Amino acid sequence: QVQLVESGGGSVQTGGSLRLACVASGYTNIVTYIGWFRQAPGKEREGVASTWTRYGNTNYYADTVKGRFAISRDSATNTVYLQMNSLKPDDAATYYCAATDRGGLFGDSLSAAHYDYWGQGTQVTISS
Repeated sequence: QVQLVESGGGSVQTGGSLRLACVASGYTNIVTYIGWFRQAPGKEREGVASTWTRYGNTNYYADTVKGRFAISRDSATNTVYLQMNSLKPDDAATYYCAATDRGGLFGDSLSAAHYDYWGQGTQVTISS
């Protein structure tokens, strides 16, 4: 089992920034990808960014956040970050991190269907 705990959500104004953190524990050695997802009320869960955790620095982003969001990881602390800049009202949602032990996903790592381990979520509110 892998446990995930998110933090860093809050309320910011349009154009502001937030950094979310996801700390993984448990059998983290099985994890291949960690992804950030978001879900706004009445909308489907959307993949925002994902990272290949085994080696190198391979990340994937949804078109809606490309150039504004950045995913990074600290292997020493099993933490994955999501730096969110230039936030817009459409970015408001509950953000979840998730982990999978599946390989070879590449861009499909933005699909929630491939993830088996989920955090509780952290809420992001954007005020105009």
